[in-house]
Amino acid sequence: MVKRRMKLTFPPELVTEPVIFNLGQDFRIVTNIRRADIADERGWVVLELEGSDEDLEQGLAWVTAKGVGVELVESEI
Repeated sequence: MVKRRMKLTFPPELVTEPVIFNLGQDFRIVTNIRRADIADERGWVVLELEGSDEDLEQGLAWVTAKGVGVELVESEI
Protein backbone atom coordinates (compact mmCIF):
# COMPACT_ATOMS: atom_id res chain seq x y z
CA MET A 1 0.00 0.00 0.00
CA VAL A 2 1.13 3.49 -0.89
CA LYS A 3 0.30 6.67 1.05
CA ARG A 4 0.16 10.13 -0.47
CA ARG A 5 -0.88 13.50 0.89
CA MET A 6 -2.70 15.61 -1.70
CA LYS A 7 -4.48 18.95 -1.82
CA LEU A 8 -7.66 18.94 -3.89
CA THR A 9 -9.18 22.26 -4.98
CA PHE A 10 -12.82 22.19 -6.05
CA PRO A 11 -14.51 24.56 -8.53
CA PRO A 12 -17.95 25.91 -7.54
CA GLU A 13 -19.90 23.33 -9.55
CA LEU A 14 -18.24 20.42 -7.70
CA VAL A 15 -18.39 21.72 -4.11
CA THR A 16 -21.63 19.85 -3.36
CA GLU A 17 -20.78 16.61 -5.21
CA PRO A 18 -19.51 13.58 -3.22
CA VAL A 19 -16.17 13.47 -5.04
CA ILE A 20 -14.13 12.21 -2.06
CA PHE A 21 -16.69 9.51 -1.25
CA ASN A 22 -16.71 8.32 -4.86
CA LEU A 23 -12.91 8.37 -4.97
CA GLY A 24 -12.83 5.98 -2.03
CA GLN A 25 -15.61 3.71 -3.26
CA ASP A 26 -14.83 3.51 -6.96
CA PHE A 27 -11.04 3.25 -6.71
CA ARG A 28 -10.53 1.31 -3.44
CA ILE A 29 -8.70 4.24 -1.85
CA VAL A 30 -8.78 4.97 1.88
CA THR A 31 -9.25 8.73 2.38
CA ASN A 32 -8.38 10.64 5.54
CA ILE A 33 -9.29 14.34 5.60
CA ARG A 34 -6.49 16.27 7.32
CA ARG A 35 -7.67 19.82 6.69
CA ALA A 36 -10.41 21.48 4.65
CA ASP A 37 -12.14 24.74 3.85
CA ILE A 38 -15.42 24.48 1.97
CA ALA A 39 -17.81 27.30 1.02
CA ASP A 40 -20.60 27.65 -1.53
CA GLU A 41 -18.33 29.12 -4.19
CA ARG A 42 -15.09 27.19 -3.62
CA GLY A 43 -13.40 24.52 -1.58
CA TRP A 44 -10.15 22.75 -0.86
CA VAL A 45 -9.18 19.71 1.16
CA VAL A 46 -5.89 18.10 2.17
CA LEU A 47 -6.27 14.32 2.07
CA GLU A 48 -4.11 11.41 3.01
CA LEU A 49 -4.76 8.75 0.41
CA GLU A 50 -3.84 5.10 0.86
CA GLY A 51 -4.14 2.35 -1.72
CA SER A 52 -2.26 0.55 -4.43
CA ASP A 53 -0.14 2.70 -6.71
CA GLU A 54 -2.39 1.79 -9.65
CA ASP A 55 -5.61 2.67 -7.77
CA LEU A 56 -4.15 6.00 -6.64
CA GLU A 57 -3.05 6.90 -10.17
CA GLN A 58 -6.46 6.00 -11.64
CA GLY A 59 -8.35 7.78 -8.88
CA LEU A 60 -6.32 10.98 -9.17
CA ALA A 61 -6.69 10.92 -12.97
CA TRP A 62 -10.48 10.62 -12.53
CA VAL A 63 -10.56 13.54 -10.05
CA THR A 64 -8.46 15.68 -12.39
CA ALA A 65 -10.71 14.83 -15.36
CA LYS A 66 -13.72 16.02 -13.34
CA GLY A 67 -12.07 19.46 -13.01
CA VAL A 68 -10.63 19.22 -9.50
CA GLY A 69 -7.16 20.71 -9.00
CA VAL A 70 -4.68 18.18 -7.56
CA GLU A 71 -1.35 19.03 -5.87
CA LEU A 72 1.09 16.87 -3.94
CA VAL A 73 1.62 18.10 -0.37
CA GLU A 74 5.20 17.47 0.73
CA SER A 75 5.18 18.97 4.24
CA GLU A 76 3.30 18.08 7.40
CA ILE A 77 0.03 19.91 7.90
